[in-house]
Amino acid sequence: MKIYQIPVGDMQNFTYVVEDEDTNEGIIIDPSWDLNQIEEIITQHNLKIKYIVNTHGHFDHTHGNEGMMKSTNAKIIQHEKSQLKYDIAVKDGDVIEFGNSKLTILYTPGHSKDSLCLIGDGNFFSGDTLFVGNCGRVDLPGGSAKELYHSLFDILYLLNDDLIVYPGHDYGHSVTSTMGQEKISNPVMQKRSEQEFVEMMGQ
Repeated sequence: MKIYQIPVGDMQNFTYVVEDEDTNEGIIIDPSWDLNQIEEIITQHNLKIKYIVNTHGHFDHTHGNEGMMKSTNAKIIQHEKSQLKYDIAVKDGDVIEFGNSKLTILYTPGHSKDSLCLIGDGNFFSGDTLFVGNCGRVDLPGGSAKELYHSLFDILYLLNDDLIVYPGHDYGHSVTSTMGQEKISNPVMQKRSEQEFVEMMGQ
């Protein structure tokens, strides 16, 4: 599995192109702006894009769906709680297959009701659930500090320390991290009660 991390737009977003190196089949995660950069990678590596996957429905992660769908004929995958237009609904534990590669869906609400992460081959695409050194905000419609607390500590905290974290935004001191490093240094990943977390998040 080869990962192309593409900084896009004015909100420090990352779009990802993930390639199955055995077959040149791939997926796009969270297309928004600068679609020409995505298309250049697709053309340069002769990729066949099977799916467009959104980690959640906020416009800065979905703005490019229509454009990439037109240029690739790929189907759009979103969590079943999404309110947006998509082709395939997924839920916790579902597996996305492209070529010989697989990514498993983890349902991680908190930043939004339809937030998901993807895990596979030692990689973890965390969307806006977890950033390098922080987490997604909870004050937008559908956000919930309580739900995010349980996503972080009941799901993410239990994951393997060696996983490489690929966040939805470039908000940290580095563009990637590891789950182990985030458990040590990320303030939101420090063990505390649900009430303490909710208060810290201002809810």
